[in-house]
Amino acid sequence: MASQDYMKCALSLAGLAMGYTRPNPAVGAAVIKDGAWVGMGYTRPVGSDHAEVVALRQAGDRARGATMYVTLEPCCHYGRTPPCTEAIIQAGIAEVYIALRDPNPLVSGRGIRRLNGAGIKTHVGICEQKAHHINEAYIKHVTTGLPFVIAKFAMSLDGKIATRTGQSKWITGADARRYAHALRYVVDAVMVGVNTVFADNPRLTARGCGGRGGTGRMQPLRLIVDSQGRVPLNAHVFQSPGKAMLVVAEPFDPAKKERFMEVGVEVLELPASEGGVDALELLKLLGKREIGSVLVEGGGELLGSLFDRRLVDKVLAFISPVIIGGSGATTVAGRGIDKMAEAMRLKRTAVKSLGNDVLVTGYVDQDLPRGDKAIASATPCSLE
Repeated sequence: MASQDYMKCALSLAGLAMGYTRPNPAVGAAVIKDGAWVGMGYTRPVGSDHAEVVALRQAGDRARGATMYVTLEPCCHYGRTPPCTEAIIQAGIAEVYIALRDPNPLVSGRGIRRLNGAGIKTHVGICEQKAHHINEAYIKHVTTGLPFVIAKFAMSLDGKIATRTGQSKWITGADARRYAHALRYVVDAVMVGVNTVFADNPRLTARGCGGRGGTGRMQPLRLIVDSQGRVPLNAHVFQSPGKAMLVVAEPFDPAKKERFMEVGVEVLELPASEGGVDALELLKLLGKREIGSVLVEGGGELLGSLFDRRLVDKVLAFISPVIIGGSGATTVAGRGIDKMAEAMRLKRTAVKSLGNDVLVTGYVDQDLPRGDKAIASATPCSLE
């Protein structure tokens, strides 16, 4: 096998860690000796072993003189666990292929220098784009302090998210809905506005996806943005397993706050902005709480406020081949723009079929301090 093939397998291992490792990145590692796989691993939940250590433990004595393929630069500092660079050195690894430098200031370049200083040859950049994609949320969070924001919506062919009576279940088919649950499975938080709760009464849980499967410990945080605290206490979003948070504008009625807290809901009071909650302040606070990714599922007003302030990183638009008609129920509201030249353009777009529906994915074309330009010349790598 070629080096790229080994790295592609390590990236597949990293994919198995997605959704489990917050606030750590999802990493995969493989140890190869004389063309044979002798160890493999992926990052365990925070506080447990990193991918490199899992792979080295499996390899045992066969790691001496072997080559390691790892999807992110090995850490070289003491955190919740000892540095992976020391484990690699002690195991006697001769050569390390690294897909992506870790942008974390505690690691960036230092892990590579530590390995080189111990006489271990390193190669950096193979399959870099795919490695960046797997950890795009981690990279945004560790370099800016803000979570990676994904705007997700489902709409009809004529751009509607509901009928004139407000019914929206189900615009898309079963395949698209399964995909949506898989998205919830890998993010740290799911966020909706109060009108979505009124219209759909969603649970916002990840169902039918691997280990999360309904257990409270592994469910994403559920965020309901409701500046006035109008959402009913018996809403499904408050009855489902996992943690729910109500985001309101300050000052908030203390009696109302107490009632929500009595049913286990955390109430977060934030400054008001243009009649609602200040979205940037909310993202800053979530970042401080080590929430690295937020999936925003609507409604139109919440999505509009995030797009207006250029706070969205990625867009996932599910399009169903149905016509609804009517003048309301728009996908993205907010202030909007005056001129087409001001429109947000998506880059690195992709189109995928999900049953009869179509998923359009893209990244908002804006200059964010997260290193997007650094991967423009990265080595491409496909996991087809």
